Amino acid sequence: MIELLTNPEAWVALITLTLLELVLGIDNLVFIAILTDRLPRAERPLAYKLGLGGAMLTRVLLLLALSWVMHLTNTLFTVLDNDISGRDIIVLVGGLFLIGKSAHEIFEKVEMRDDEDDEDGSKGRSTLTSIVIQIAIMDIIFSLDSVITAVGMVEEVEIMVTAIVLAVLMMLIFARHIGEFVNEHPSMKILALSFMLLIGVLLVAEGFDQHLPKGYIYAAMGFAVFVELVNMRFRKNKKRKSVKKVVAALSGDVSRDDRQ
Repeated sequence: MIELLTNPEAWVALITLTLLELVLGIDNLVFIAILTDRLPRAERPLAYKLGLGGAMLTRVLLLLALSWVMHLTNTLFTVLDNDISGRDIIVLVGGLFLIGKSAHEIFEKVEMRDDEDDEDGSKGRSTLTSIVIQIAIMDIIFSLDSVITAVGMVEEVEIMVTAIVLAVLMMLIFARHIGEFVNEHPSMKILALSFMLLIGVLLVAEGFDQHLPKGYIYAAMGFAVFVELVNMRFRKNKKRKSVKKVVAALSGDVSRDDRQ
């Protein structure tokens, strides 16, 4: 362990892997933010901690069971000339779950079902236990790629575990702010749900060994977020100018009344 601390290559590997784990954890973080919106506000911080803590624990346990994880890539059977492994099955099921969950959330948002729940006070009907269970299911799916990527980059388990812990701690710092931002802006929430739907499709494709570069997906979604931020700024400025016009018009009416 002391040799690793004095090895520059180990530090470079740690920083690189930590940044990579952060990128791979974004989709997990967005999923947690969307789910926790159905909880009472007082329970959301605990849900973030349990969700990200579960993600960290899952990744560390998978790292400690490296031989089992690597055996997941062995072929179990073949479908239409595609070799299906244990990892493929888990990823496929997770992708279908994510597609179904995201589509359901988009439908409720578009049909304004959550606003109706808000009015009758039933929005917090989801229990903390049910939310944590759903987060735990997706933690397993997202953790597989994260761990397999870590194994492919470095050999030292200590570096892998440290990188995962650092990445989760950093996500925990910004989790609440990201969650509040996503849930307070309806258009951004729809965009986040679309992102999760796209990730679900990507996972299903990977389940059938159709590997698509995730970099393209993240770049496209990053550009979409940038465009939406510009639109939000435009709408805010437009609203401010409209308010100024109304105030000016009302001030003019008051002045005329005073002169009369």
